[in-house]
Amino acid sequence: MAHFIDRRLNGKNKSMVNRQRFLRRYKSQIKRSISDAINKRSVTDVDSGESISIANGDISEPMFHQGAGGRHHRVHPGNDQFVPRDRIDRPQGSGGEGSGQGSASQDGEGKDEFIFQISKDEYLDLLFEDLALPNLKKTEYQQMTEFKTHRAGYSTYGIPANISVIRSLQNSLARRTAMTGEKRRLLHQLEDELTLLENSEPAQLLEEKQLRKEIAELRKKIAQVPFIDTFDLRYKNYDRRPEPSSQAVMFCLMDVSGSMDQPTKDMAKRFYILLYLFLSRTYKNVEVVYIRHHTQAKEVDEQEFFYSQETGGTIVSSALKLMSEIIAQRYDPVRWNIYAAQASDGDNWADDSPLCYELLSKTILPLTRYYSYIEITHRAHQTLWREYESLQAKFENFAMQHIREPADIYPAFRTLFHKQTAQRG
Repeated sequence: MAHFIDRRLNGKNKSMVNRQRFLRRYKSQIKRSISDAINKRSVTDVDSGESISIANGDISEPMFHQGAGGRHHRVHPGNDQFVPRDRIDRPQGSGGEGSGQGSASQDGEGKDEFIFQISKDEYLDLLFEDLALPNLKKTEYQQMTEFKTHRAGYSTYGIPANISVIRSLQNSLARRTAMTGEKRRLLHQLEDELTLLENSEPAQLLEEKQLRKEIAELRKKIAQVPFIDTFDLRYKNYDRRPEPSSQAVMFCLMDVSGSMDQPTKDMAKRFYILLYLFLSRTYKNVEVVYIRHHTQAKEVDEQEFFYSQETGGTIVSSALKLMSEIIAQRYDPVRWNIYAAQASDGDNWADDSPLCYELLSKTILPLTRYYSYIEITHRAHQTLWREYESLQAKFENFAMQHIREPADIYPAFRTLFHKQTAQRG
């Protein structure tokens, strides 16, 4: 079995067109390999490239060739062990004439795979191709104005750091040419006349002396013109132009109580890492707020959110109350598009689940564009799931998914954040 590895460089766009055509042609096979990769490796490594393997049968193309027949003799380079009619034992192992990741058929011949490396940007483009924050609207209220700097020609004033050397030297050359051009032409004429007088017979000393004096005066006047003047200086000018930008904030809520064992916490961490990477790549102006809770809720930074451990019971409403307070203090719904994602194992005090329903239905969901909930458990659903099912039936901006094992994380993520098609009026 053989492996084909694409090691072509893309410097100066060489082979780039063929590479992009290849990625488009075999997008389905590549995306299938990416989906498998996200489940087999740590999501913290998702910002790097990936080695993609495609079965040789998926990229084979029909072709005309001569059929097998007759007797053939082949000379293989490097053979110093065998002679014709030697019998070679079949290699031990997975079968096939080689080793590697290819699968073996019943007749012992391996299936070749095509392996190539995709870059970080290509990997992320395919990973998040059909994902977006649902309901991200740009209304006259949500549309904020931010200013971006653009080049706007040159100015006669500015700071030294913005000086344009080339444009300043061009102005200097133009000014010196304009101020000394006539003098230089007259200087050349006088120099020619002086040459004629010096070569003439008899010598005209008086006239020659006068020409030398005029030439010296012209050279002095030309030399007095400065090489560069403040009038010549030009500075790069920058203009701040308003550009519309939609602001969004994403609340990440996670249960870290004692009922959340380490594998469950790891799956929740992977989901949020994937979500964070998706948000930071898709939208430039999205803030993320991390809230972790057990019986009490606390806003934390990213490091503490993913890696700190707590014990104790579970009161989910504490996180929802803290989220409502943060929205009231920092994120006016008139100016911000608000999103939230919650992860839990579903364990909660029975009398607290109705309070969660009330907080979400009356306080949070009317202010949010989209609220997603993932429940990570192998047990039967409890009161929190049933209350949230009622919310899902009532509110279009609420969605929920059940995760049992790491392989469910990426499909659940895609389901929750699948790009919504625009409704045609």
